[in-house]
Amino acid sequence: MNHADGTAVPEAASQADDAPRPEGPPQKMVAAREELTPMLSQYLDLCESHPDAIVMFQVGDFYEAFCEAAEEVARVCEVTLTKREDSTGTYPMAGIPIDNAASYLESLLDAGYRVAVADQVEDASEASGLVDRAVTQVITPGTVVDDELLSGATATYLGAVAGSGDETALATVDVSTGECQVTSGSAYEIGEELDRLAPAELLSAADAPDFELGFETLVSNPDPEAFDVDGARETLSAYVSAPESVVENESEMRAVGGLLDYAEYTQGDDGPLEYVSRVRRYDPERSLQLDATAIRSLELFESRSPSGGRTLVGVLDETACALGRRRLTAWLRRPSVDEREIRRRHDAVGELIDRPLARETVRDHLSEVYDLERLVSRVSRERANARDLRALKTTLDAVPEVKSALSEMETDPLQRLCDSLDELADVRDLIGEAIRPDPPQEITEGGVIREGFDDELDEIRATEREGREWVSNLEEQEQERTGIDSLEVGYNQVHGYYIEVTNPNLDSVPDDYTRRQTLKNSERFYTPELKRREDEILSASEKADALEYEVFTNVRADVAEEVERLQSLADSLATLDVLATFAAVAAANDYVRPEMGTDTVEIEAGRHPVVERTQGEFVPNPADFSDGHVAVITGPNMSGKSTYMRQVALIAILAQAGSFVPARAARLPILDRIFTRVGASDDIAGGQSTFMREMAELTDILHNATEDSLVLLDEVGRGTSTTDGLAIARATTEFVHDEVGATTLFATHYHDLTALSERLPEAFNLHFTVEKTERESGEPDVTFLHRVADGPSSSSYGVEVAKLAGVPSTVVERAREYIREADGADNGQADRAVETAEAAESDSPTAPQATTNGQDGRRAGNEDGTETGNKPVEQEGTTSAPKDGTLAAYVDGIEATETDGRVTSDAEDDVLDEIRSLDVAGTTPLEALNTLDRLKQRLDD
Repeated sequence: MNHADGTAVPEAASQADDAPRPEGPPQKMVAAREELTPMLSQYLDLCESHPDAIVMFQVGDFYEAFCEAAEEVARVCEVTLTKREDSTGTYPMAGIPIDNAASYLESLLDAGYRVAVADQVEDASEASGLVDRAVTQVITPGTVVDDELLSGATATYLGAVAGSGDETALATVDVSTGECQVTSGSAYEIGEELDRLAPAELLSAADAPDFELGFETLVSNPDPEAFDVDGARETLSAYVSAPESVVENESEMRAVGGLLDYAEYTQGDDGPLEYVSRVRRYDPERSLQLDATAIRSLELFESRSPSGGRTLVGVLDETACALGRRRLTAWLRRPSVDEREIRRRHDAVGELIDRPLARETVRDHLSEVYDLERLVSRVSRERANARDLRALKTTLDAVPEVKSALSEMETDPLQRLCDSLDELADVRDLIGEAIRPDPPQEITEGGVIREGFDDELDEIRATEREGREWVSNLEEQEQERTGIDSLEVGYNQVHGYYIEVTNPNLDSVPDDYTRRQTLKNSERFYTPELKRREDEILSASEKADALEYEVFTNVRADVAEEVERLQSLADSLATLDVLATFAAVAAANDYVRPEMGTDTVEIEAGRHPVVERTQGEFVPNPADFSDGHVAVITGPNMSGKSTYMRQVALIAILAQAGSFVPARAARLPILDRIFTRVGASDDIAGGQSTFMREMAELTDILHNATEDSLVLLDEVGRGTSTTDGLAIARATTEFVHDEVGATTLFATHYHDLTALSERLPEAFNLHFTVEKTERESGEPDVTFLHRVADGPSSSSYGVEVAKLAGVPSTVVERAREYIREADGADNGQADRAVETAEAAESDSPTAPQATTNGQDGRRAGNEDGTETGNKPVEQEGTTSAPKDGTLAAYVDGIEATETDGRVTSDAEDDVLDEIRSLDVAGTTPLEALNTLDRLKQRLDD
């Protein structure tokens, strides 16, 4: 298993090959096994049973590690390294406080370790000799369940791969919520799915492919028996009654069975994880496929800016609860390709926009919802405390209010959501009746169960309460009986209840007082009645605490019986939160409902959803592919080409996720995939240059894109010679046009590519406009208008961009000199071309090339639809003029027509004379095109 850079994925934090590892049994203890103290012997046994983890061993209020593990814990967690000495020697020791363990455990996970947490599993006060300890949880990057170690916005996946070739399977589970899925396909497809999901930990069967991963993860090769098909079937049968019904082949069976076996091991459970009740098979092709490159390039979840920046999910995340945040991420990672489902989501968003009061009422009540999925998993694993149950009740309290706000909705999806919101009144009432409103964190120390819920508990508490009331009155009674005004009644955990009398008053102590403790200035006593009451109070208190714990666990078990109902409710609340969020964002930012299922992309006044929120002004631009599916986009750097291309892709993703889109109008097809070759990157460690990486990404696109895909290509062919780069770019454009048929936006500085629109019927040119003026000093001044228009760009304005970037003026001026020299050389070549053409008039017949103004202005251009450029076309039955696009070549083409056997007219001679008299060096490309158009009209007339 390798990273994308070719380096191996570590199975744990790196260690020298010959260095003792912190995981497993310490060799010093192994050597002294027979002489070890009982506690260290217990520690050694746990290390031997968990050889792949650092064992953190509870000793009082700390988790301790010893020997090499202690040294690593001290280094990683930055805690003091101490030592423990006994008759067998000295052992390094390091500990972390149990009350604040999460941050330290997170450091160990980040360092690439698994941690086996060994807790005391019996009360130290009741233990006879050594307190029994056992590993209650193995914490790994993919199996964390504690809130302190989890992100509420995203799922944390544990993955497992098994099989090879076209039957490679991937199974994933979020141990904190119980979501479990499995799929299979070719090794390439599963590799893509791995990159898309980026599991925090990956289990690899012996026959699994050696994937190159583009993300950091902890990889391990567990016991092969876990991936045996029979063992996997047995494991899976504890979760679904018919294992074959949720898998398609043996590889899927092995992957999901091995995955769940490992999940059970990490959670310290002997049986199945009851809350993993949703084992499902899925097909990646049932969603819009976005590979890791596209997700990164489009900045869906992470900004590519070194200083950080906003992302698509950051702009959209107005969700009210953690359930919605995770669902939003899931929908953006896997937008739908089901047109019916997309329309249903749009219907719901539309009505929520139209009913702002109901929408905001729903969102207000959803903000009271806790992370129900993770609460349910803790309840099911018997790790929920009383506060968790009260959080569950608070969540259930919000459900009737949400249902009421949805009750008048008319669209089918919202009506269905309303009907699916199970209020679970029985569970809500049980928790409300059983658990105090503000219970303590600990569930073993009393104060958890409400009075009136359990008669026996109430009786014991009454006894305890009466005893404490008697004690509270004792001080006044004894002061009156003895005449000692300074007499006090108190309590401590060592000596219990006492009556304290200062030394000057000892002569007044009654005969029924028995001395309990002598202090410097006083004596402490008790009476038979006080002792009886003390025993009664303490006994009642202990019984009450024990009974409360028993009652609480029974209540928790009753709640756990409703796991499936609670998970179904969580699913509905998550969906509703995202739909309400889409509506809120659309209403606030002027999004429109897209028309889905059209044959082509047509966007009016589209906007980039992230950039428009981060800049003061944003120029909307259209995207119209109704007359062709390949757009060649030219224009200066910084003019907006990359933003424009990403904008089209993000609008498509939003639409298929179920959101409205930032545009004046949008008509969109259902896309199957989005590919991006945008931005530069290299892989020095893996021996890949920027150009090699770009070619690898291009290969993926050309092999896998279809006519239903959207392809973004940015500067394909750079990084090598101009000749090679242009050849690759041209061949790529032709292949996408002729063979793939995908909707393609190709941004380039190779202006020669714009000539492809003359012979590729589905290709057309777009460019980003600039305003060029001249300063008083004579220097050109360029303003980027960020507006797309039809036709090719006249220049890339590279020198002007360099000047704007702050390149020294000396360099800028020298660059301009080189450009002028190059222009002069080009003009000389043009003159020679004209002379050559005149000399060969009778030998090389060619026909003139015509242009047409046939575009209607919808594809790109001004907001009023007026046309901003022309598209040259070949006339039927003619021979094309030279393709270098110069004015001299055009003249050459016209002059060559004189050899076709006919005599030119006077009008034609006049046109030729005017062309010869033109100042080629002083004519801009746009002026040349206008002149040619005017001359053509004269010829036509």
